[in-house]
Amino acid sequence: MFQNQLNDQIAQAQAKAVENAKHLAQVAVESAQELAEINQAAAKDALAAAQDASTQLLAIKDPQQLTKLAQPEVAQEAAKYAAAYQAKVNKVVRNGNKEVAQVVDSSIDDARDDLVKFVNEATKTAPAGAEAFVSAFKTAFDASIQQFDQVRASASDAFVNFEKSVDAALSNIQGQYAAKSSKKAPKLAAE
Repeated sequence: MFQNQLNDQIAQAQAKAVENAKHLAQVAVESAQELAEINQAAAKDALAAAQDASTQLLAIKDPQQLTKLAQPEVAQEAAKYAAAYQAKVNKVVRNGNKEVAQVVDSSIDDARDDLVKFVNEATKTAPAGAEAFVSAFKTAFDASIQQFDQVRASASDAFVNFEKSVDAALSNIQGQYAAKSSKKAPKLAAE
């Protein structure tokens, strides 16, 4: 009887793990699709901008027109476009991260609940005279259950640190765009 219960719980845990894996795979596919759409749109926009710039360059008849094309506003517009692109990518990454965090959190809860249920069922059927062993086992088990909370805290910290890393990388890139734009602006103004 106990073996049948154990087998049923293992089968249920495996089914949950497969379902979670399917969900995570779906999140990964959706995120990849969103990123591909963002990149396709960015490529289209870049091609259109390159074609426009080529048309403008071919239409230049004197050097003054060339200096009008190389104004700081052009660099600032490019930086704004890059920042908007980064914001879209960041949103996709954050949404995927949130989904993964929810699945991990749910999996931890399910595993903990299943383990508590299993131990409670197992200790109910303990033979007479095993009370001291059951009590010691439950004490040790309760201490080990606290590990689930530590795993949850570690997972939560990992997700927060990942988001901080993404934010820092995006800020760094945006700072580089801003620095390049501000360095180019005085040179163009002096001409």
